[in-house]
Amino acid sequence: MEKKKIDIVRHGRNVHSINVGASEKFLLISDLHWDNPHCDRDLLKNHLDEAVKRGAIIIINGDMLCCMQGKGDPRRSKDDIRPEHNNARYLDSIVETAVEWFAPYVHNIALIGYGNHETGIIKHQETDILRRFVDMSNHVYGSNMQVGGYGGVVSVSMQYRSQTKPKTTCFVMHYFHGSAGGGQVTRGVISDQRILAMVEGYDCTWQGHVHELYHHVNVVHRFDVRNKLILQRYVNQLRTATYKEEWDGGVGGFHVERGRQPKPLGGYWMDLSVQRIQENKKGSPGSDRVSIISDFYACTRPY
Repeated sequence: MEKKKIDIVRHGRNVHSINVGASEKFLLISDLHWDNPHCDRDLLKNHLDEAVKRGAIIIINGDMLCCMQGKGDPRRSKDDIRPEHNNARYLDSIVETAVEWFAPYVHNIALIGYGNHETGIIKHQETDILRRFVDMSNHVYGSNMQVGGYGGVVSVSMQYRSQTKPKTTCFVMHYFHGSAGGGQVTRGVISDQRILAMVEGYDCTWQGHVHELYHHVNVVHRFDVRNKLILQRYVNQLRTATYKEEWDGGVGGFHVERGRQPKPLGGYWMDLSVQRIQENKKGSPGSDRVSIISDFYACTRPY
């Protein structure tokens, strides 16, 4: 299969743009916890394989790695380490095996952001394991994966033709891995509203962290001073779940003892396409009214 070529441009530490055509598919996932024994690697592999099959761009919003079993980590448990990582080079072995395992997907992965697990390793172990993974993968396989921030911006620049001239319109996404807990009832929706209160101009906000899965739409409005119009804007708010199955039948463990329920596994597909509506006014040439159609649907089942 032909390798995906992603035109991604880094404008700052956590600001990237991706240049695509008039339509594009994305797989948005977070909280893989890939090196944890509870990671459902079969489901993760199935979804990544499907993304390659569809020619989709993959973006990972934090906690790709778990890395909790290192020396001095108060969360470490002998039950939560995979045999291939149970050695004196624990963090090195995670990077090396991850580079090998993700090899079929590196040309589809555009961006990986930090989660609290990766930043925790920087804080306590003084090494940036996410940067090491990306740099080694790019060196070995010639890919162009980028490292984002704990939060940041992805601007998807969509190119289309209007009459005979090429034009560009943008779909702008704010990503933030997440903070605090999701709550048994609210499941993180309150933090969506907090984000909506402090950002402006985005078509989508996306979080992970609390291992919930949902998509809802808010409508905001502003006053166009020049044209004296009230304009409405749709803001998609997205939460991607996890690939770590830690409830495990409710037998026991940290997740169960905290009274937490089973969590969904998976992420979201995002399909973007440019819609052009030609408007013909009497006595004047036709013009295009352009909007971006965004479709979100959950990616939870095997394909």
